[in-house]
Amino acid sequence: MGTGQTVAVFGAYGHTGRFVVAELLERGFVPVLSGRDAGRLTEMAGGDGPEVRPATVDDPASLDRALAGAAAVVNCAGPFAVTAAPVIEAALRAGIPYVDVAAEIEANADTFTGFADRARAAGVPVVPAMAFFGGLGDLLATAALGDRTAADEVHIAYGLSGWHPTAGTRNAGDVSRERRDGRRVRYANGRLEYHRDDLPELEWTFPEPFGPRAVLGEFTMADAVTVPSHLAVPEVRGYMTVEAVRELSAADTPAPAAADELGRSEQTFVVDVLVRSGGTERRAVARGRDIYAVSAPLAVEAVDRLLTGRGAAAGVVSAGAAFDAADFLRSLAPHVAVELHPWGASSRDAG
Repeated sequence: MGTGQTVAVFGAYGHTGRFVVAELLERGFVPVLSGRDAGRLTEMAGGDGPEVRPATVDDPASLDRALAGAAAVVNCAGPFAVTAAPVIEAALRAGIPYVDVAAEIEANADTFTGFADRARAAGVPVVPAMAFFGGLGDLLATAALGDRTAADEVHIAYGLSGWHPTAGTRNAGDVSRERRDGRRVRYANGRLEYHRDDLPELEWTFPEPFGPRAVLGEFTMADAVTVPSHLAVPEVRGYMTVEAVRELSAADTPAPAAADELGRSEQTFVVDVLVRSGGTERRAVARGRDIYAVSAPLAVEAVDRLLTGRGAAAGVVSAGAAFDAADFLRSLAPHVAVELHPWGASSRDAG
């Protein structure tokens, strides 16, 4: 638990940022609210709430003021193609851990390639994609492999009861599509490949309560960056339930609506990870509620572990490389229920 340490949250008033601030408070940290809109920050803080420190990514001095005296920073402000690098730069200047919740594939790849050497030299841990997309799948794949550091294939299937995207999700998707010139992306043959092929519609048998569902194959998320960043895996294949993709794609799908006292939506999820290695396979399954809300315990647990010496000491590292994956997953209860199945003979039915 936090011991009154200050943690800056950039993008604090955003949908996921609010969950992160609430989780920090619940765990005994002292959040500092930061972001570009001073009015929204002040409104969020209320009369006697957390300290407010407005900052913008094009003003390094404002970011330095926002991080002054903080023990760590969590970046919740997308699009991360715009915000990640400036906030990481500020974290390096302050000498404090950086964690973000980026789901953008290219933004995460940029963090690994652009800051690996500098973060290591500065002795600062930088953990991108510490969220539902990127972090959770990486933790599940790493835990499934156990002591192994290589696999022939990793399959990550997302079973979502629905997907009401936030404005930030839509904005980040627009930025990613523009960067790719409308192309799709997959991780195959040991690298990110860009293409214009249609995504195949397949069937994936999820654990209960989802069961067999139509999915789009090659629905690639940030796991395509995080998993191969530390595991020798030539193929990382993603899948997403067709209904969720349709809602994400529809312009009139509303933003998520709070359905409980914590502000979580009614959305539920199952993440089914299958790793194959040398003719054997193992599954790791995670179940929970609200893909945005669950990013908060993921990010805050990462901060807690980094500040208490239970994570990577320096460099750009994904969740699976930074932490003891199985122990981290256990710590997410009751937010996420995790099952690790035993190794068995490969069924060769995925994908």
